[in-house]
Amino acid sequence: MSVFTEKHILLGVTGSIAGYKAADLASKLAQSGSQVDVILTGAGEKFVTPLTFQSVTGRRAYIDSDLWGNEAHVLHVSFGKSADLLVIAPCTAHTLAKLAHGLADNLLTVTALAAECPLVIAPAMDGGMFYHPTTQENVAKLKAGGAIIVGPGEGHLASGLTGKGRMIEPAEIMGHIRIILGRNGKLAGKKVVVTAGGTQESIDPVRVISNHSSGKQGYALAQAALDSGAEVCLITAPTALPPPVGARVINVNSVQNMLDAVMGETADVLIMAAAGADFRPTHIVKDKIKKRDGIPQIELEAAPDILKTVAGSNSEKKHFKVVVGFAAENRDLLENAFEKLTSKKLDLIAANDISAKDAGFAVDNNRVTLLFASGTTETLPLLSKMEVAEKIIEHTSRLLE
Repeated sequence: MSVFTEKHILLGVTGSIAGYKAADLASKLAQSGSQVDVILTGAGEKFVTPLTFQSVTGRRAYIDSDLWGNEAHVLHVSFGKSADLLVIAPCTAHTLAKLAHGLADNLLTVTALAAECPLVIAPAMDGGMFYHPTTQENVAKLKAGGAIIVGPGEGHLASGLTGKGRMIEPAEIMGHIRIILGRNGKLAGKKVVVTAGGTQESIDPVRVISNHSSGKQGYALAQAALDSGAEVCLITAPTALPPPVGARVINVNSVQNMLDAVMGETADVLIMAAAGADFRPTHIVKDKIKKRDGIPQIELEAAPDILKTVAGSNSEKKHFKVVVGFAAENRDLLENAFEKLTSKKLDLIAANDISAKDAGFAVDNNRVTLLFASGTTETLPLLSKMEVAEKIIEHTSRLLE
């Protein structure tokens, strides 16, 4: 189940050109399974209409006149009691000041005073407004009161200036929301290390030996661990994916780099989702190999085996309490996975057939069989990689117990 499922989220929208991003954020929240109620300020209505938000959430959007309607005496109170989270995005300097000083002259600010849930604020303003001493005082006061300030980002502003003041992108706000909604999850207080991507073994300064791993499954596992409240360290080989918001990221290239990074961590859980090289060139050529010199002969040697090294140093579970591995195979799937499970002393291994056209490398879906050290197995149907990650994290939390 997604961390967003059946959550009631209030989205406040104030008077900024970044209001168009708020429509995207509302859409993303609704698509993720949340019940989204939008509250527009009078200035916010001038940039994006209530109908826009109704169209993407399937629910009416509320405006200031609703404060004085038939629901006036209960609307903000009922919102304040039922909401799991209040997000104000974009939040102008003016609304930021009102929130900091407890002013409540519209439906959004009176709801903010009545709210019993966490408050997330995504500032959006122009020029040097964010760095003005008064704005900084207001930000500090809100943070001291428990508000979570996300952004603003740097870039091109509505005035044509460049600087800090842009509302951060909806995808990044979603990441912050996930952390808040999941902070009391099954892995709260636990540390999880996840490896991801395909390592690169240098041949010369230009060329590498690598594999087809996209890193999608590893990144999904890092996100699922964050959704469950864990502190996450993501050790990642080069990939085009943006890292999950909230993860501590260690970028590596070679399998030796990844091994060093893994052995430098101590955690409750290690999930080895990376496709580490089995072989690497014996020698790295100092200069770029030229075509005119003919076809080079590249001698290979065994690359370090990360899971084998972990098993050798983790006999009493002092380094990692639970170790999860992956077996990507195109033949003898279960036999090879079971051998890896036992030889590398894993608690759980996820075996996936990389020859399947609808699952495995580079695509968004995976079809895996989970093998446990206890001898039990569980075959999962074709699922999204996020759903696979959630299943693995669920089992991992049970293994910790």
